[in-house]
Amino acid sequence: MGVELNALRRDLQQQVANLTDDLRERSEAVASMRDRLQAEYREARDSGRTAATYQDWREDNLTQSAVAWVLAGVFVRFLEDNQLLAEAFITGPGERARQARERRDGYFREHPTDTDRDYFLNVFETVGELPAMRELFDREHNPLWQLTPSGDAARGLWEFWRRVVPETGELVHDFTDPDWDTRFLGDLYEQLSERARKQFALLQTPEFVEEFILDRTLDPAIEDFGLEAVRLIDPTCGSGHFLIGAFHRLLQRWHRQAPAMTPRERIQKALRAVAGVDINPFAVSIARFRLLIAALQAEGIGKVKEAPAYQFELAAGDSLLHGLPLNELALDHAGSMRRHPSFGQAYRSEDIEALNRILGSHYHAVVGNPPYITVKDKAQNALYRRFYGEVCHRQYALTVPFTQRFFSLALPGGDRQPAGHTGMIIADSFMKREFGKKLVEQFLPRVNLTHVIHTAGAYIPGHGTPTVILFGSNRAPTAPTVRTVMGIRGEPGTPSDPARGQVWSAILDQVDQPGSESDFVSVADLERPTFAAHPWSLGGGSITAVKEHVEGSAQSTMQEWATSIGFVCITKSDEVFVQEPDVFRRQGVPMNLVRTFGIGEDIRDWAFYEVWSALFPYTPSVEVIEPQAIEGAFPFMWPYRTTLFDRKVFGGKTYRDVGKAWYEYGQIPADRFQIPRSITFAFVATHNHFVLDRGGKVFNRSAPVIKLPAEASEDDHLALLGLLNSSVACFWMKQVFHSKGAGGGSRVAAGYSAMGDENWESHYEFTGTGLKQFPVTETKPLDLARQLDDLATRRQAVLPDALRDRLPLSRDELDAYRAQAEDLLGRMIALQEEVDWRCYRLYGVLDRDFEYCDAAGRPQSPPALRLGERAFEIAMARRMAAGKLETSWFRRHGSTPITELPTDWPEDYRALVEARIEHIQSDRYIGLLEQPEHKRRWNLDSWAETEEAALRRWLLDRLEAGRYWGEPALQTTNDLADRAVLDVDFMAVAELYVGRSGVDVKKLVAELVADEAVPLLSVLRYKAAGQRKRQDWEATWALQRREDAIDAEVAAELTQGDDESDADFAQRLKRAQDERKRTELGTIPVPPKYNKGDFLDGTYWRLRGALDVPKERFVSLPHCSPDGDNSLLVGWAGWDSLQRMQAVAACYTDRRQQAGWPAERLVPFLAAMDELLPWVQQWHSTPDPEFGRMDEFFETYLTGQLQELGLTRDAIRQWQPPQTRRRGRKAQS
Repeated sequence: MGVELNALRRDLQQQVANLTDDLRERSEAVASMRDRLQAEYREARDSGRTAATYQDWREDNLTQSAVAWVLAGVFVRFLEDNQLLAEAFITGPGERARQARERRDGYFREHPTDTDRDYFLNVFETVGELPAMRELFDREHNPLWQLTPSGDAARGLWEFWRRVVPETGELVHDFTDPDWDTRFLGDLYEQLSERARKQFALLQTPEFVEEFILDRTLDPAIEDFGLEAVRLIDPTCGSGHFLIGAFHRLLQRWHRQAPAMTPRERIQKALRAVAGVDINPFAVSIARFRLLIAALQAEGIGKVKEAPAYQFELAAGDSLLHGLPLNELALDHAGSMRRHPSFGQAYRSEDIEALNRILGSHYHAVVGNPPYITVKDKAQNALYRRFYGEVCHRQYALTVPFTQRFFSLALPGGDRQPAGHTGMIIADSFMKREFGKKLVEQFLPRVNLTHVIHTAGAYIPGHGTPTVILFGSNRAPTAPTVRTVMGIRGEPGTPSDPARGQVWSAILDQVDQPGSESDFVSVADLERPTFAAHPWSLGGGSITAVKEHVEGSAQSTMQEWATSIGFVCITKSDEVFVQEPDVFRRQGVPMNLVRTFGIGEDIRDWAFYEVWSALFPYTPSVEVIEPQAIEGAFPFMWPYRTTLFDRKVFGGKTYRDVGKAWYEYGQIPADRFQIPRSITFAFVATHNHFVLDRGGKVFNRSAPVIKLPAEASEDDHLALLGLLNSSVACFWMKQVFHSKGAGGGSRVAAGYSAMGDENWESHYEFTGTGLKQFPVTETKPLDLARQLDDLATRRQAVLPDALRDRLPLSRDELDAYRAQAEDLLGRMIALQEEVDWRCYRLYGVLDRDFEYCDAAGRPQSPPALRLGERAFEIAMARRMAAGKLETSWFRRHGSTPITELPTDWPEDYRALVEARIEHIQSDRYIGLLEQPEHKRRWNLDSWAETEEAALRRWLLDRLEAGRYWGEPALQTTNDLADRAVLDVDFMAVAELYVGRSGVDVKKLVAELVADEAVPLLSVLRYKAAGQRKRQDWEATWALQRREDAIDAEVAAELTQGDDESDADFAQRLKRAQDERKRTELGTIPVPPKYNKGDFLDGTYWRLRGALDVPKERFVSLPHCSPDGDNSLLVGWAGWDSLQRMQAVAACYTDRRQQAGWPAERLVPFLAAMDELLPWVQQWHSTPDPEFGRMDEFFETYLTGQLQELGLTRDAIRQWQPPQTRRRGRKAQS
């Protein structure tokens, strides 16, 4: 029948999730499991191997064990269905399903008190007794045995494997395959666990890439060292693609070289020559199983019991830590390697003896595809930095230490001995990003780097991050040049067979032909010193020549103009500090503590779009505000105090450790606030976006700023802005800065970094360090920049968001503003063309003007342009019409390709554009610069989208207004709709919003409110996992309240000495408070972050996020609406805790006394009051003139109501909402 991969993947993902949940419960309830995990965690933490919290570390281990159980089932099922096991253990097609059931029934007759967990363990133990299976089911190291699920969970797994299709009776998952193809296991490897996929950056290497690398590593290694001696290792083996490929190559060689040798001897020789290590235990299990099946096939064995105990050189562990000391593995001539002891700590899943044996050897070929990610665990990061200090720099990616490790594992060579060969496909980020500087300048010059093959434009399935293939050997350089394959164009479409993609084919055809050039790549032997300087620029064709020409035509660089380039602030917790302005107002944060906040995404096309605000706890001179001055923001910020205290400063210590205020930012260079004006830019974008900011804003690291000297005028800024926003600048920046690929940097977000004529989709990371070298010409396009800045400002003033304060407007008025905005945009597009073509002359790319000028040579205003009407776009459209180009440029940008020039243009402008087109086609330099990847996209939100959003926001603002609420009182959305019907302005805007008269107001209000409401009760917000996290947060809050109480107690006890200054007393008081808190409370645990899956509804996740920060406009109380009104009961989210308590209590009283609701229907109100009470006690304990202390009043009130209804606090806290019944088909087993 064969594997239905997509269905199997989905089902196994669910099984992993189910088992993980079960194991989590058992890891808390079963003492032996809990103690074992805690002991191993302490060992890992104490050895410096992890800095993760116990919960996070435990979750990783639970995932490994859950996956191990699922994979063990997959292995057995594969063997069963392909008749490799003599008997059936779980199920199988036809008669084997009955055999498996009878075996299980027989087991339980002999062991009546056992559960399905015990039965599965018996199966795995029995299969594991077979010689060929012992290492796969190794009791010492397989996570399968370390954490075991409950009997009920194992029963669920049994029933899952035995499911059949009701219509046919066939197994849902049948592994029968006459070819015994195990590649599906590689696909499962990537997808079984989302947590593991992110943690280990799981990604298979395509077979055609693996073959290419083996061609140039293993094959020459065999020639150099001989088949008998040669050994290969993949230190990041994953699911074993390189190992399988190497095994088959070696086996074929042995077949040819030693035909008289028995097949088993040949197979074992091939297996012994192939080694693999991976940090992910289940990856190694998959690799081991795949090699086993390959060996069985090669020997022609039909039953596993007939197979010998093949010797596999495989181990789970960290290739960067285990093995011999680095100095013994590295090059003798390197000189600067530090001596470190071999790392001795090992997890239970790691066989330290095997690891040190495998990683303690040299190999004749070292190949692999190491992960591209950065290391999140701070202890692990520090360990790698300690062992690989020669190359690890700044926020390094794992490609950096692994590159060194690959070379150090290769056999050192010299004059008398060949060197081991290395070949790896890695992210190209080290080539341009700052963390690659040490690797490029200090390590690679010392090894024999032979090939640098830039594969960023090739279609490599799964690799959204641009890649490069490096070949070399472990010895000093032997040649003055390095064979270099440089990209010109990417893949012009999605190839049906990636192995035959045009870019990949060009690489294969040309790699051995230096001096060759095609449409896609050029090949050259570049001087070795080129690769000893960071950054690398590997542009093929005319790219390098144009870059050198641009740089040579400039009179200075940006570092000569700017006093600094970099971020304005890093909060280290944007989730708290950065919100939409209305959130701060709604939460009662004093607006004098709030500033406009800028991020890179909001800097586009000469304009900054104000979307966000930041809580700014600083004085005008950028000094931290004293606590009493920020008290108004504390009710909003206080719940996150422990989380904010846990932010790290340089060196890894926390804010609490170094005595830093918990409410201040991570970093904020005060000097960048002294000069109001800045040029700010998008740090990550597909194109260059620079904007003049005239002051008063705060920008985060995604929007760095260029600061000019204090005496620089606005014109000085605008003049530079003209250069920076040009297509020449975009071209130069893309040669200097790192491409994150079409997926914006995700390793698996796309199949390739950017297709050929879709290079404009690739995102780049524009760093301040690199920008310092930007070439600046003496003459600058000031006049054009000034006009574009003015047009952008005027256009923003007529966009829908800016018009909200003028609503309601008529349809005709809105359409008139739309026409203004479109005209202004058209004029900007036309002026940007003038900037680009003038800059070609300023940078010496053109030797004459191609600007739109009058007869006297004075610049004149060009006609407004629509997208699709620029010279390069018309040239593209003509190529499309001729069948020479396929592109989604026009579709993606909402434009129409035209081949003829618009007839309404002035004749002289038509002639100019035609001349530009001719030059694009005839001049290689201009043809390169006028590619869409260098031309401004003007990829703006449509008017219809922005108008709808503005109208929607106005309606929601209106529904929050005081006229709709008055005194705090809950009301249904129908009640709100009744008020809205009487609101003339609301109705006018509502008609604009829905696009017609006769609005169904109740339906509209219900939809608006539901999309901006979050339940007041936590049980109605979170799933079970989220509720567990909420309990952790509440425990932290209880400790924080005790902290506050201790501060108050100590302050009341201490008195200031007569001769003691205020500052000295304050320090003594703080020391006493801190000491008592340490003694009584210890370390307050940092509560875990939420994820989308923790919330019952995606809307709640959108409105709360990872730290559960309330951004909603309304709070809701489902199941509590009055009889006869089934619309949602809501309150305004701007009420403080006391107002919410009053509103809930009033509604509760109405339902009990007026509506006569029974106790069970009143529970949600009581539960809501119970959850609100701690906050009322915290923030509203000041006596009220009429009612006294409101916290005491409501404590007494709630207690009394519970007594009257015969309820307890525990009962209302355990309340669950009524279940909605769902119908579904019952699974069969």
